[in-house]
Amino acid sequence: MPPPCLPRSTLWAVGSVALVLTAPLGSPLAASLLPPARAQLQIIEPPARPATRPGAAAPAPLPAEEPLMQEDVYILGAGDGLNLRFLAVPEFSGPVSILNDGTVSLPLVGNVILAGLTLSQASQWLETLYRAQLQRPNLQLSVVRPRPLRVALVGEVERPGLYTLSTTGDTTRTEDATGFSGPPTLVDAIQKAGGLTSTANLRRVWVQRRLPGSDRRFKQAQVDLLALVRVGDQFQNPLLFDGDTIRIERVEESAELSAELASSTLSPTAITVNIVGEVQSPGRLQVPANTPLMKAILAAGGPQTWRANTSKVEVVRIFRNGSAQRRTYAYDPSQDVSMDKNPPLVEGDTVIVNRTRYAVSADAIGAVSQPLTGLVNVLTLFRLLDND
Repeated sequence: MPPPCLPRSTLWAVGSVALVLTAPLGSPLAASLLPPARAQLQIIEPPARPATRPGAAAPAPLPAEEPLMQEDVYILGAGDGLNLRFLAVPEFSGPVSILNDGTVSLPLVGNVILAGLTLSQASQWLETLYRAQLQRPNLQLSVVRPRPLRVALVGEVERPGLYTLSTTGDTTRTEDATGFSGPPTLVDAIQKAGGLTSTANLRRVWVQRRLPGSDRRFKQAQVDLLALVRVGDQFQNPLLFDGDTIRIERVEESAELSAELASSTLSPTAITVNIVGEVQSPGRLQVPANTPLMKAILAAGGPQTWRANTSKVEVVRIFRNGSAQRRTYAYDPSQDVSMDKNPPLVEGDTVIVNRTRYAVSADAIGAVSQPLTGLVNVLTLFRLLDND
């Protein structure tokens, strides 16, 4: 019987034929059975339903609604850096990485698929493979370099799309310098997407998450961000995992919720609106997120006396689907925030302060008399020349 530090057998694969050498490595018998140099090791994939691969059932047509738990297990995937340590054969220990095809290259057994498994499942699966090679296949598998997290945000966020998050706060699509430390959470992802829109339904935020196993099965859970904002329920801010999809539904406009959202970290810090017409300083203006209409007009210097029609202030809003909305309000700086009388503004809104009839008439007279003024000046010059 060979000593524990030597492999009991060696697995080789030439094409679709697998050879198991029961002699120790380096023996004449083992050397005579070695495959040619061009032979490639077979990629070993776990069986469809092994004891170490729970949950390998037929994919469900729709994700099951289950609670998202903070202790959800980490699922290995391409880009993970692992460390494999054999207790009895330390010379086989060392760092390994999961390639894009989901495999790792290991001594004695070749390429093994680990993507889609939890760390515990992967350890049990490797011990099962090495049990045919080593007398004591005890090993320890750990993640030393986690891959970046790729999550998708859709629905009522300012910049929907696919984002790559890491523990250093890196992202593929953001101009925001806000960073975070530690594992990214739901709120971190929303902040990187520019924050929620004013029509986001805080009570109906869905998170879809992949389940372990080779079959692509998912679960989804509903998160109540309103409970997080109001009472600080941290269970409504779950840690994110690679492949999560976050979907924020739309709700009917509510001034109370918009004002509450504006004061939270779920909203963008500033927005840009256009204020045109009869104000002191018309043009593009950057204001805090969800600034009410009356406050934005005051930020532009307020209406011009005698020229601004304070009973006809219009707000034009363009939605992401291309549709437009145009509403009219009366200017009242003492008005509280209200969707009917003093709505919160959102990114890209255009505020039009119309002219009074007096201003329209004065502008019309000025447009007609301006060319005549020049003519009168020319006639006066001719008279002076004639007198001379």
